[in-house]
Amino acid sequence: MENQMFCFQCEQTLGGKGCVKHGICGKSPEVAGLQDLLIHMLKGIGFYGQKAIEKGLKIDDETNKFVIDAIFSTLTNVNFDPERFVDYIRKASVIKDGLRDLASEIEGAIPSTALYVPPATEAEMLEASKGFGVMADTSLNEDIRSLRELMIYGMKGMGAYAHHAHVLGKMDETVSSFFYKGLAATLDNSLEVGDLIGLNMELGQVNYKCMELLDGANTGTYGHPVPTEVLITKKKGPFIVVSGHDLKDLKQLLEQTEGKGINIYTHGEMIPTHGYPELKKYPHLVGNYGGAWQDQQKEFDGLPGAILMTTNCLQKPRDSYKDRIFNTGIVGFPEVGYIKGSEGVKDFTPVIEKALELGGWLEDEPEKKILVGFGHNTVLSVADKVIDAVKSGAIKHFFLIGGCDGAKPGRNYYTEFAEKAPEDTVILTLACGKFRFNKKEFGSIGELPRLMDMGQCNDAYSAVKVAAALADAFGCSVNELPLSLILSWYEQKAVCILLTLLSLGIKNIHIGPSLPAFISPNVLQVLVDNFNITPISNVEADMAAILGEEALA
Repeated sequence: MENQMFCFQCEQTLGGKGCVKHGICGKSPEVAGLQDLLIHMLKGIGFYGQKAIEKGLKIDDETNKFVIDAIFSTLTNVNFDPERFVDYIRKASVIKDGLRDLASEIEGAIPSTALYVPPATEAEMLEASKGFGVMADTSLNEDIRSLRELMIYGMKGMGAYAHHAHVLGKMDETVSSFFYKGLAATLDNSLEVGDLIGLNMELGQVNYKCMELLDGANTGTYGHPVPTEVLITKKKGPFIVVSGHDLKDLKQLLEQTEGKGINIYTHGEMIPTHGYPELKKYPHLVGNYGGAWQDQQKEFDGLPGAILMTTNCLQKPRDSYKDRIFNTGIVGFPEVGYIKGSEGVKDFTPVIEKALELGGWLEDEPEKKILVGFGHNTVLSVADKVIDAVKSGAIKHFFLIGGCDGAKPGRNYYTEFAEKAPEDTVILTLACGKFRFNKKEFGSIGELPRLMDMGQCNDAYSAVKVAAALADAFGCSVNELPLSLILSWYEQKAVCILLTLLSLGIKNIHIGPSLPAFISPNVLQVLVDNFNITPISNVEADMAAILGEEALA
């Protein structure tokens, strides 16, 4: 029987091989097909865009923004709305024609993908999309396919970060240009395994620049995060829960709800926003509700408040809260309220009215708080204390336990690892993987808390910056530091972060809970041979391998 779809871009893909009837994420075969067609169109855009860049021509910001947003829209748990993808495909055709005109005369053969013209209707697009999926070309070498998909997924992740930077008025020509280069490379049959590995490492370097750009945009707009206690229990009254990653959406919502008696709670990857001075100054940003993205259906079920999804990670809304969840930006789901923007300004009145209508929680819960806000600026401000603690032996090792959370069994490994980390070790964490253990008590070493929340997934930039500073202070490489990376992955932002770490020469990364289905055995072997990437096994064995049996005694 012919597959209705094929997608293996995320960690929870069916059987660790690929979703073929319906996405585990909730993506329908129709949306999967339209996403395949959109990626096909973006490859053609990449071809003409790269030709224009090679001629020294400049591509306008509006075109760059479309490419970034379009590729981001295909990232897992972002957009499930077929109509939005039909619109993207139609606009992609116009964008491609414009870039073809800009590139003008082209020497050599033009790939059929670049010449492709999409059909007019959604039904025809769905029929056409059957020829453009990941596995459509059965003659393609497995390793070439693996490295092309690795690069596409890495660009999807970088597209998320570039989108957020652009929302705050920051774009970078090196970052924008690589999307064309990377997409064009997926059409170049002359590129061999070594060439594609090199391009993936280049993507990693460019993504580091992109994360640096976003870090500068966030901290330049909202200040550097500072250690902040965050309420994780409920307060009486109307409320709005804000999920996703977009700081500007949160800021505008805080401004529009000021003085209206509405409490604002963060959810998921928005929890680090409590550390930003220009956001935490609003007293009605009262706390964080719930945990990681995969629990939202249970956490939002019948919730007596409104919900705003600003970016990924969206799950299919249950009927019990479908009338009170609103999407904005790139996020989309059929028959769910959507907040549009005009010139960067959004009117959240429907969300506010729904919160007031629902009334919120009827009573306060006993207060409980946790600590966030350990960005690079904060950690490096106490670098002398950290260095002294290492030199004195008070701190024996650092563990960066972070990355994406997910629903797949086996992720309790990260909870157990944090719990069993010796008391003379420090745990750095970032991204939503921290919800596995961030409400537990870990104590402190001197004046330093043993658990330091460094922020969102893009704040991997902070972790790298801190590691580089420590390596410089100790006169060694990052790989020689008493630092181990214990990473969990789920979607494509984790892919681009991994490529960044590898491109910086960082080795000995432990990754799980399972390996990507899109990585072929030969490509995996290259990564193991060159970077000693290690799949997680069990906590005792991995901890012993890292610290040695005597250190655990």
